[in-house]
Parts: sequence; C-alpha cells; structure tokens
Amino acid sequence: MPRSGAAARARLREAALDLYRERGYDATTTAEIAARAGVTERTYFRHFADKREVLFDGETELRDVMVGAIASAPGEPSPLALVLNAYTAAIPLFVAGRPVAERRAALIAASPALRERAHAKSAMLTEALIHALQERHLTEPVARLAAGAGAVVFQHAYRAWDGVAAAGLAALITRATDELHTLTGSPAA
Repeated sequence: MPRSGAAARARLREAALDLYRERGYDATTTAEIAARAGVTERTYFRHFADKREVLFDGETELRDVMVGAIASAPGEPSPLALVLNAYTAAIPLFVAGRPVAERRAALIAASPALRERAHAKSAMLTEALIHALQERHLTEPVARLAAGAGAVVFQHAYRAWDGVAAAGLAALITRATDELHTLTGSPAA
C-alpha cells in the first residue's frame, strides 16, 4: 500500500469517520484510527495533531483559496462582493468535500469536543478573511461585518444545495445574496 502523504491522510480520515460512527468519538483512540488506516500511530501524528484534527483536513487549502480570491479580485468590489467571490472561488473544494462534510456533520453534532473544534476552525477562517479584507484597506469593523454577512449568505445557500453541481451552489449563493439585499432594502450589487 503506498504511503504518500495525501493517501495516508485520506485513509486516516476515512478510518476516523468510520470508527467515530461505529464507536463514538470519545471511545475511539488515535491508535485504533491508525491501525484501521494501515499506518502506525506515529504516522497518524505526523499528519494530525490530535484525534479531532483528522476531521478538519483541507481547512488550510480552503483558507488559502478564499484569501487568495480576496487578494486577487480586480477593481474595487464591495466588501460583501469580495467575500462572496471568495466563497464562490472555493466551490470546487466544497463540491469535492461534500461527501465527507455530510458524514462529518452528524459526528460534530454529537460531540461537544468536535463542535468546539468546528467553531474554532470557522472563527479562524473568518479572521483570515477579515485580515485579507483589511489588506485591501477596509477598516476592521467593515471587514468583520462583510466576513460575517458573507458567511451567513454562504451558509444559507449551502443548506439549500443538493451537494452535486457546482453551478447549483453558485446560483444559490447569488439567490441568497439577492435575498439579503431584499431584506435590507438595498439594490443587488
């Protein structure tokens, strides 16, 4: 069995998802995850800091894509448009990650430790977006508002998404943005 980093990470994630579902998060050890994945526990810890982190693989790539989209956006779009462009740029990652995200969601809902980690990861992404917006010379309060509003718009769209077509998610983001503008009485941007 090849021991490439990406392959090992994928096997570890799948093993963790299966074991957490079968035994529960608290009753599963990193040694059991490693054994199920066909690697040593030492290999597990080369890839993941703890047994929660295995479920959040890919967060760095997501952050990098979204921050990069904000940094590279041409012109002077509105702060909300910058954030929504960042979410739109990450749609391929959301499509690719949807099967894992669906399995992970039930596990997170059942575990306070995983809910805490999910909240922390979300907060770190928000802070990265805020920083990227500030790099475009937006004030911190405006950047924070735009990042928060963009996250809410995206979450609204993601919940309505069928999980299949990238174009479907993009259309739902547009629709949710239009709904936000309707709620605020402002014209769509």
